[in-house]
Amino acid sequence: MRMWNHTSVTYFLLMGIPHTSGMENVLFVLFLAFYLLTLPGNLLILLAILTSASLHTPMYFFLGNLSVLDIFFPSVSSPKMMLYLMGQSHTISYQGCASQLFFYHFLGCTEGFLYTVMAYDRFAAICHPLRYKVIMSHRVCIVMTLGTWLGSCLHASVLTFLIFRLPYCGPNEVHSFFCDIPVVLPLACADTSLEQTVSFTNVGMVALMCFLLVLTSYSRITLSILKIRSSEGRRRAFSTCSAHLTSILLFYGPVVLIYLRPASSPWQDSVVQVLNNIVTPSLNPLIYSLRNKEVKLALRKALSQGVHTCWR
Repeated sequence: MRMWNHTSVTYFLLMGIPHTSGMENVLFVLFLAFYLLTLPGNLLILLAILTSASLHTPMYFFLGNLSVLDIFFPSVSSPKMMLYLMGQSHTISYQGCASQLFFYHFLGCTEGFLYTVMAYDRFAAICHPLRYKVIMSHRVCIVMTLGTWLGSCLHASVLTFLIFRLPYCGPNEVHSFFCDIPVVLPLACADTSLEQTVSFTNVGMVALMCFLLVLTSYSRITLSILKIRSSEGRRRAFSTCSAHLTSILLFYGPVVLIYLRPASSPWQDSVVQVLNNIVTPSLNPLIYSLRNKEVKLALRKALSQGVHTCWR
């Protein structure tokens, strides 16, 4: 029988991205650039939605929530990672590690739920245009949004409780740049089969449920669009969904690669996590602004009003 040293771990060591020794300066500049691109990009989208009356619709209400998420999501791991890339300590406290895991799954799950709600919104707009304002009323939008945030909080709380109720007595080396289930759970000095099954089933079922609902919505949308006789009408209908579909692919790709594949390597997992945590949130403002005339017009208007106010 294996004997464990029951001295409790009080901190963990974040080992960073494997096989990148000597590239710290390059990685720091790269991650800082993406982080600085993410914050103003999403703040500008949020500003445009708040200041433009024409964007006070359900679709842009949900997009505003997505921008808030994309401001906070990279902040879960990026600041700590950039500190140790600068030569600061690689340590993270036990409580800090638990907080990272909670907020990563809280914000990540909220984003998955939000994409599902946004797909339903597009379904209602394209398949039931005459009843759209009734289906997606202000009250319904508020309830759906609160449901995504509260449901995600419950999901993340369950996962965090499961992982950190286990004893951790060493080793304490986390082979990634932040704390997540696949890299923290193997460090527990107890049988983790139950926690592993429940946590991966939980994450997998939530992701699969959201994906199937999105797929159902877009299957109905595609059938409705194909019934439109004019090519211009079909093009306009597809264009309203293209940005959302692009974001969905960028979101679900990393989730599938991290949690739903049978085997992986630490380096591949870290690269996928970088794409999910840092790159995708910086791309969403570009995806939703470059392909959307209303957002671009609202941004120009908000910025021009800001410049005019500053020069007065």
